[in-house]
Amino acid sequence: MDAGEPKFRRRKADRPDEIVAAALAVFAEKGFAAAKLDEIARRAGVSKGALYLYFETKEDLFRAVVGRAIAPNIVLLKAMAAAHPGPFPDLVRGVARQIVGLVETAPMGGVLKMVVGEARNFPELARVWHDELVAHALGAMAGAVAAAQARGEVRPGDPRTYALQMIAPLLVGVLWRETFTPVGAPPFDLPSLMTQHLDTLLGGMLTEEARR
Repeated sequence: MDAGEPKFRRRKADRPDEIVAAALAVFAEKGFAAAKLDEIARRAGVSKGALYLYFETKEDLFRAVVGRAIAPNIVLLKAMAAAHPGPFPDLVRGVARQIVGLVETAPMGGVLKMVVGEARNFPELARVWHDELVAHALGAMAGAVAAAQARGEVRPGDPRTYALQMIAPLLVGVLWRETFTPVGAPPFDLPSLMTQHLDTLLGGMLTEEARR
């Protein structure tokens, strides 16, 4: 194979994944409105015409970013929650480690900021993000809370609300990192943030029997 041959010809089977990876990076850096298909194609090493063979619009690309690059992590989270028999704190801390690792190693924060900031003008972004990610993650953790309540580990309360309480500080921390840290605000260490938060939250959620 000629070393000078364009990579989109050398690895035709990889082309959609390379385009999605490029789109993820551009969306995180530029936002949705400012993202240009020309730049995404260039970063993926394909022509704009080749990009259109796979994705007709930026909305299609965003759906692919969510479905190919982000949603598989939610599948793993759901599997962790479904397979965990207890104790509940071990599951919560394990899930938190997985999510923190994801947002620290992939440009998830920039995409989350994009969805929050541009959802009014592009409501389809919020719809896809919710339906493909948030609803599944929240549902998995709410189910885990309900199972822990049935085992007598967690106090009475709405499982879905408990699930939101568990993850909310991480979302705020990510948005802080993407919005305020670049303009000089002191950053938060996300692993430490979640450790302190879960120690506090679990102290209120767990029954006396579970805390022994």
